Amino acid sequence: MRAMLGDRPAGLQVIIPAGPAEVSWRGLLEQLPPAWPVCISAVEERPAGLPDRINWLQGPAGRGLQLNAAASASRARWLWFLHADSILTEPALVQVQRLTCGTEAVLAYLDLAFLPDGPKQTALNAIGANLRSRLLGLPYGDQGLCLPAEDFRRLGGFRTDLARGEDLDFVVRARAAGLPLRRLPARIYTSARRYREQGWWKTSWRHQVNAWRLTRAARAGRRRPESE
Repeated sequence: MRAMLGDRPAGLQVIIPAGPAEVSWRGLLEQLPPAWPVCISAVEERPAGLPDRINWLQGPAGRGLQLNAAASASRARWLWFLHADSILTEPALVQVQRLTCGTEAVLAYLDLAFLPDGPKQTALNAIGANLRSRLLGLPYGDQGLCLPAEDFRRLGGFRTDLARGEDLDFVVRARAAGLPLRRLPARIYTSARRYREQGWWKTSWRHQVNAWRLTRAARAGRRRPESE
């Protein structure tokens, strides 16, 4: 896979937030070609034995804070935000490489699929997420958001006052500012363990309610109260 992808993509920075005791980023690193620059924005100290090519930032907890810190430290032309537990496919890597070789300013995302570590019904959640992205223009952060760093900074980065949903809020603001969305025709996988641990129906319903509230608040330019 790595040989097919060639050398380092022009001006790309991969950004991965890592929460307390988070270790799934190790598996994600193994999926990325060695030449691709990676920044892990974490709350803990740099672990021993980490390759020198990995830029490790330590700072306060909070996904918005961590993502913004990594973006601020980067001098790359493109930023690709990935969740630590993402599973990448070769087509996804190829699509991102092609995107970053261009000059068109877009907010790109991948099709979502769930790993088989949760209820079978999560296949329906994936279908719903992909339809929502295509029809309503509302992809989430677990779909691997990628955009020019200049546009990320112009939009003010991610909000840091939200307990969750900073990704959807950013997408709404980006669209309102005129940044086009682009679907990359490839899949990215994410874990379904939350649906297994918290219940499929309860988790699905909570996600829908929170997404509706957040989208409405973002479009109205108001602050959404911290999620429960």
